[in-house]
Amino acid sequence: MKPAWDQLGAEYAASSSVVVADVDCTVESGLCGDYGVNGYPTIKYFTAETDKKGDDYQGGRDYDALAAFVKDKLEVQCSVEDPSGCTEKEVAYIAKMKEKSADERAKQLERLSGMLGSSMTATAKAWVAQRVNILKQL
Repeated sequence: MKPAWDQLGAEYAASSSVVVADVDCTVESGLCGDYGVNGYPTIKYFTAETDKKGDDYQGGRDYDALAAFVKDKLEVQCSVEDPSGCTEKEVAYIAKMKEKSADERAKQLERLSGMLGSSMTATAKAWVAQRVNILKQL
C-alpha cells in the first residue's frame, strides 16, 4: 500500500483542497490514540461532514481506488456555475475560455487531456487538471 499512498501524495502535492499525510503511530502514539487509530495501516479522512476525529476509509488500498475516492469524495473542484470555490487563476481562465468558440475550447480540452498522462511537476499537473475540469463544464 505504501507505493500507492506515496503516488497519491505526489498527485495531490499541489492541491489546495486535499492533504495526503503519514503519521507513524509507533512514534506518535498519543496522536493516533486521540483519533481512534488502533490497527495499521489505518486511513482517516476529514470533511465538513465528518466529526473532528474523521472517518475511517473502507475502500481499496491500491492507487486507483484511493485516487477515485479522493476525486469523488474529497477534492474540491472549481465550478463554472458557482466560481466561489475557484482560485483567482481559475476564475481568470474561465473568463478567458468563455470568450473562445466552442471549437477552440474543444481543441484546448483535447490538448490538455492528452497532457495529463505526461511527466511534469505536481504543480503543473494540478493546473492542467484544473483547466480540464473547467473546460468540461463549458
